This record gives sequence, structure tokens and C-alpha cells, in this order.
Amino acid sequence: MDRGAPEWDPTAYLRFADERARPFADLLGRVGALDPALVVDLGCGDGSVTATLLRRWPRARVTGVDSSPSMLAAAAAHAVPGRLEFTRADVRDWRPDEPVDVLITNATLHWVPGHPELLAGWAAAVPAGGWLAMQVPGNGRAPSHALLAQLCRSPRWAARLADAAPDPDAVLAPGGYLDVLTGAGLTADVWETTYLHVLTGDDPVLRWVGGTALRPVLAGLDDQAVASFTAEYAAALREAYPQRDDGTTVLPFRRVFVVGHRAG
Repeated sequence: MDRGAPEWDPTAYLRFADERARPFADLLGRVGALDPALVVDLGCGDGSVTATLLRRWPRARVTGVDSSPSMLAAAAAHAVPGRLEFTRADVRDWRPDEPVDVLITNATLHWVPGHPELLAGWAAAVPAGGWLAMQVPGNGRAPSHALLAQLCRSPRWAARLADAAPDPDAVLAPGGYLDVLTGAGLTADVWETTYLHVLTGDDPVLRWVGGTALRPVLAGLDDQAVASFTAEYAAALREAYPQRDDGTTVLPFRRVFVVGHRAG
């Protein structure tokens, strides 16, 4: 959701829709709001998981916010007049203009440099009885990302891609988020989970990363360079994530969850 980021491709992102939806459900499982009036999903993407909030809270108004025109075009199919709407904004510019009972941001803030300060501001604005729920990938040091960063900084690619290498410290340790929420006066529930995604097909880890971390790297390359870089990266991923005897490939994926509540 960063300014200047490459345009998102909903089709590529949703190749692993079930796996990507699971953390959203796990995050919401710890939100205890019973009958919120307004729920906001910051970084809503294509809106498919945002739409599930209508079943969770059937009397709530739900707003999804995203900066990507292509994602919002896909999200429009889920809109429900008077119940679920989608709006375009950069999350760094978004501010509530009325009390938000449940504020959700799922797999978004790791794209935003300096997001702990942004999160602190949102936490301070949580009203009495309100909830804030956040999930971010915590796999910046996993082979998938470490190999990508290493390749970006290699002699062949550094001149063009060193600045695009993924940051291994893009998110805080769980304790850092605990401090942010409690510093704003919220009761905090913070944990981490490593999912073992069992993937199938050829180069499945490359296809997974191709919908997320690889996109800003390839955005600055021409077609020939994209093919060459991708071939190098795919070979490294196949070695780091070998195919098992049954033809599947296991991708461990760590995520950090944060839920805050203000008593009232």
C-alpha cells in the first residue's frame, strides 16, 4: 500500500486465496466485539475477505479502504449498498471521521515504512469499547525473502535492484507491537503463528511470492531482465524449498497478530 508501489494484480494475489484468507479468520477470532456499528478494513485488497465481515456482524456498516485501483475494481463486486462500501485512499493518509468500533488491517502495514507510528495513532483513536486488529507477515528473514534480497544485491543486479531488496526488518517483533498498543492504553493480545502451506505444481513458492514480495522488484525491469532474474530466483527457491516425494512443496510462513481493546 506504499505510494509509488507497482499496481497489484488481483488474479496473481488470489492464486492462494484460501491460504491467504486463513490468517484473517484467525485474527478476527480474537476480536470480541458483539454488535459494532462501524467496521473498517484498511488495505482491503479485492474485498473478498472484507465481505465475510457482513456475516460476522450483520448489523454493522463495513468500509474497505485500499490504494490499488485494480483491487478496488475487483472489490466492487462485493459491495452491498448501505452495508459494505469500498473507498480509495493510502492508509498513511486515512484518518477516522467518526468513531470506528472495529479497525482491521490485514497483511498491509509491512509495506508501510514507519508504520508503528501510524499504528500508534490509530490505537490512540480507538474509542471506549473499540477494537483494533492487525496481522502482518513476519517472514522477512525466511529463505524466500532472504534469497530475493541477496539476488537484488548481487553484482549482476545491484545497480538496478539494490534499493528494491525486501527489508528483513519491515515489521516489529511481537513485543514491539505489544508496547505500541499498551502505550496507547489498550489491552493487547499479541502472538505469532507459522503456517505450513502445502503447495502443489511447478515452482509454487515462486508463484506465491510472485503475487507479493516479487512484484516491486520486477516492476523496474524490462521483459528480458524479468525473465532472467526470475529464472535465477526460481532456481534458488527450488533448492531452498525442495519438492517432497509426493510432489508437494512445504512453505513455512510466519505471521504476527495484534489485537487491542479499549475497555468501556
